[in-house]
Parts: sequence; structure tokens; C-alpha cells
Amino acid sequence: MRRLTCALCGREAKGFGYVHQLRWGEFPHHRFCSMRCCEAGSALGRRSNGVIDKTQMEERAVKDARRPLAEVLVELNLMAPFHDRSAAEIDRIIEACVDGFQASMQRQAAERDPLDDPIPF
Repeated sequence: MRRLTCALCGREAKGFGYVHQLRWGEFPHHRFCSMRCCEAGSALGRRSNGVIDKTQMEERAVKDARRPLAEVLVELNLMAPFHDRSAAEIDRIIEACVDGFQASMQRQAAERDPLDDPIPF
């Protein structure tokens, strides 16, 4: 059984989808894991004429994160299992960490009671 992945975060797609202007024969069908990814992906697709790719800034940020990741792996003596991995596999690891971090921050922000903060003055 082939598993479909979310067009934005790479997690398993769960039935949410987007086809630009509902023109099935002309544009790809993008699948998403959640309504949050679907809404963000469809907005991105509308802005970029149906294409959902990483921006140049995101691609550069992932590449720039490779060296700090490698430094930590060497420091922790964990480089051996990653030595023969491709750049694409390392990038997936970095993206998964970033996605997990962002998802946690969003969940925490949604769970927080805005009236629970002390008055800032």
C-alpha cells in the first residue's frame, strides 16, 4: 500500500486536498495531513498558480542548518549513522525537527489562556 504524504510538512496525508481552480487535468492534486496544512497549502497554491514548493529562503535555511546539525552529531559522537545519508535525507530530518517545533509552539499557543498572563505594566 502506497502512503501519500502531505504536500507541506511531509507527514501522512489524511484526505485533505487541493487542486488549483478545480482543474484536475491541468494542475496536480496536492494532499495534506490536516485542515491547517490544507488551508496554508491552498493559499500558497492560489498565490503561486497551483505550485506548492519551498521558497528559496526555506531551501537556503534548510541547507544552512546542515552544518550546525553535523557539528552537534560530531559533538555527541552520533555522526556514524548519518555519514552515508544523502543531502535530501538530512534535509528531511531538519524539516521534521522544524515542523515538530512549530507544531508544538502552535499547540501551546492555542492552549494558553490569553487572560492568564500577568499585566505587562
